[in-house]
Amino acid sequence: MTTQQVVHDDTAHRDPAPAAPTPPPRRHRGLTPGWLPWALLAPALVVVGGLLVYPLLWVFSLSVQDFGLRELREGGFHWTGFDNFAEILTNSTLWQTALPNTVVFAAVCVALTVVVGTLVALLLVRLGPWARGVLTTAIMAAWAMPAVSGTYVWVYVFDTSDGMVMRLLSSLGLADPATTNWFTDRLAFYAIATLNVVHHGFPFVAVTVLAGLLTVPKEVLESAAIDGAGAWRRFWHITYPIMKPIFAVVVVLSTIWDFKVFTQIYLMPGGSGTDRDLLNLGTWSYLEGISQNRFGYGAAVAVVLTLLLLAVTSVYLRTLFKQKEL
Repeated sequence: MTTQQVVHDDTAHRDPAPAAPTPPPRRHRGLTPGWLPWALLAPALVVVGGLLVYPLLWVFSLSVQDFGLRELREGGFHWTGFDNFAEILTNSTLWQTALPNTVVFAAVCVALTVVVGTLVALLLVRLGPWARGVLTTAIMAAWAMPAVSGTYVWVYVFDTSDGMVMRLLSSLGLADPATTNWFTDRLAFYAIATLNVVHHGFPFVAVTVLAGLLTVPKEVLESAAIDGAGAWRRFWHITYPIMKPIFAVVVVLSTIWDFKVFTQIYLMPGGSGTDRDLLNLGTWSYLEGISQNRFGYGAAVAVVLTLLLLAVTSVYLRTLFKQKEL
């Protein structure tokens, strides 16, 4: 083998020359991809900050001040730290009246609202399109009624002198108008308020649950019925697991609404503070802040209500997320 042949063979088996490295992509000048989502969200963040965050910060700022009518008229303020919160936590009104009335009332209202709304939705899903449309329109009228109007209707129904309930019970000999007043008894007062809140809130739950029920596969329910599963077992083992995210939404929203009920309590006889046994956190905050001109103390009560509401909602959502059902 000659030297030229060796050189030729060595050249044939040599690896091809590596390709030239690809130049890095040219970076665009101006907004980077990391900034672009924030720029798109900026209008919504400005609106949320102006409508939600700023009022919360302002209320918390008032809660740590001794701010009354004189400060409002003459200007200026006096920082008191957490003195308002200390006064609230040592006040027997919080533990014996406002907190029990708020928590128990909200828990009962949320449970009844979700149960009644779900039962109505289960009724609506069995009806034809025409009847379902008529009934849905009828119950939405209750939801569209202002809370003030609805409250006065229930006050008239349970009026102790000329109310429909009193006339019915007195004709049956079960109540005496001369000695009976529903609105001075703590339990009777909140029972009427519960009817008012549930009547006003169940249409939202019914329509929301109805929308979810229409998405449940009918084949699965029919197969379960053929296998002998009753109505309750079909709902609990098939419908409820599928619709659990929807129930989570209606429970959270109902909890938020029912914890901060104010109109229905304040407008009923005795609810404006004339009977302090009927105070909840909302009416107590208004009574101290507006009626007593202790704006700082009233703001501190509102902050306590907000923290309580956030705690209840976060515990419920945390439980659902731990179960990986949302």
